[in-house]
Amino acid sequence: MKKVFIYIALTALFIVGISILTNNFKVSKNNSNQVNPSLPQIKVGMTNITVELAMTQEARQKGLSGRDSLDANSGMLFTFDQTNTVRSFWMKDMKFPLDFIWIKDGKVVQIDKNISVPAAGTEDSKLTIYTSQMPIDYVLEVNAGFSDKNNIKTGDPVDLSKALE
Repeated sequence: MKKVFIYIALTALFIVGISILTNNFKVSKNNSNQVNPSLPQIKVGMTNITVELAMTQEARQKGLSGRDSLDANSGMLFTFDQTNTVRSFWMKDMKFPLDFIWIKDGKVVQIDKNISVPAAGTEDSKLTIYTSQMPIDYVLEVNAGFSDKNNIKTGDPVDLSKALE
């Protein structure tokens, strides 16, 4: 009887220990600056980037507005129903600066670097509009400085196959 009690007590301690470790792991993982592994990845040049997809008009309109930050090595990929069109973006309600990477036919065709945050309360009509120099298929928004840090340049190949499956 004593052995059964010890066995039950040890099993209970083991289960409690595993539960505590699992919860601590989840908390530390959620508080880290790691990218969500369930999000798709693209490759720009030699750099893998985890992306959120902005595939609807509503998602494209909201973009990264209102967020405090963007994880390192991550970005938002804007897709469009019609490709090969000149596109325009702004920084409405943005809280951190960005690089815009403009993509056409599987290549980087333009990079707008270190786009600054507008002053708080800037009227929509006074916001700077950033426009592609040519018709494009996709736009990738990443943290300001990301393009330079990862040596991304015009002409680099872009592999979107894993994100657009």
